[in-house]
Amino acid sequence: MTDAAPPPPPPSPEPPPRAAALRELAILFLRLGTVAFGGPAAHIAMMEDEVVRRRGWLGREKFLDLLAATNLIPGPNSTEMAIHIGHQRAGWPGLLVAGASFIIPASMLTLLVAWLYVEFGTLPAAEGFLYGVKATILAVVLQALWRLGRSAVKSVPLGIVGALAIVANALGVHELAVLAGGGVWVAVGRAASRRSQQPPEATPAASFFPLPLPFGQLAAGTVALAAPFSLSQLFLLFLKTGAVLFGSGYVLLAFMRADLVDRLHWLTEQQLLDAIAAGQITPGPVFTTATFVGYLLGGVPGATLATLGIFLPAFFFVAVSGPIIPRLRRSPTAAAFLDGVIVASLSLMAVVTVQLGQSAIVDLPSAALVAASAVLLFRFQLNSAWLVLGGGAAGMALQAGLIFGP
Repeated sequence: MTDAAPPPPPPSPEPPPRAAALRELAILFLRLGTVAFGGPAAHIAMMEDEVVRRRGWLGREKFLDLLAATNLIPGPNSTEMAIHIGHQRAGWPGLLVAGASFIIPASMLTLLVAWLYVEFGTLPAAEGFLYGVKATILAVVLQALWRLGRSAVKSVPLGIVGALAIVANALGVHELAVLAGGGVWVAVGRAASRRSQQPPEATPAASFFPLPLPFGQLAAGTVALAAPFSLSQLFLLFLKTGAVLFGSGYVLLAFMRADLVDRLHWLTEQQLLDAIAAGQITPGPVFTTATFVGYLLGGVPGATLATLGIFLPAFFFVAVSGPIIPRLRRSPTAAAFLDGVIVASLSLMAVVTVQLGQSAIVDLPSAALVAASAVLLFRFQLNSAWLVLGGGAAGMALQAGLIFGP
């Protein structure tokens, strides 16, 4: 007598009618967009818990495939993950509903923070809050740079690419040229190593740089006076940023500083730090920093256009990348290009971190706040949202004389 064959696995649940699926997507992602603090990794973990473990909308393997796809296209990873899930669950309408539902709550909260900043930003309490937040933001960016760098710099040649990208950016090469150059040089270098049947790690560093660095031709000069502001230029600026930004939402800082502070002079260094703080103390994607900047520059119309500009490319890339992602993942050239772009993105982030540090660390108490924040982040893995709010409270206490007071 033979053992009975095990029963077949239960079939995947049939998707509900389109209207019900869209309603479920809207409810889930509106909630996540309201409570999802902690950055992209935390957002994606929350999505996995909801759509894989709790609801069974996707299998774990499919979820991981979608996660890998988000790393091969520009834009905010957690937002693109929401868009992918929506598309899998309810087709093209689901793509729009899930993405918009995740973005809108975070953008509205950021808009509220921007309004409060404009109305009350000069009050002593607000100044103290922002003083503390700026110091803790620096620690948050340092932690993100450290974690991402450990994963991205996988070989000595990639480390050299990153170092040269830092030099190029510091010398004024346009950030888009730095990103493209990093990707092209790594791809060409690995192709050369394959032709010579050498592993990439053994390839001479020079083979990763077959083209001369175009410092003279691509140097990004700065204007002496502030450029005239226009809503259309604001929209196009953030549309460009959303279309080319790889690596992390924190790389957005480098793009905003280069465009808004250095070239156009629409923002001051302090306003940029305040915008970064707003993106940290609100839930959802860090890209909603664009909402804050848009409001500072152009009120509600500016906030709306900046938000649309920076997020529209994510919808486009998710829509078109589905059929080609499997082929890209199997392509050594595409994988090498992506490695180079990511390392160059982190180099931009490193440069802007140094610049932000010069503005955030203005005295001994701010330096102590940065150090304490770094310990809490690196040693105890404190949620960055709570840390930022705690830094703001510490800044208010410092200003009130409750800490180090007379």
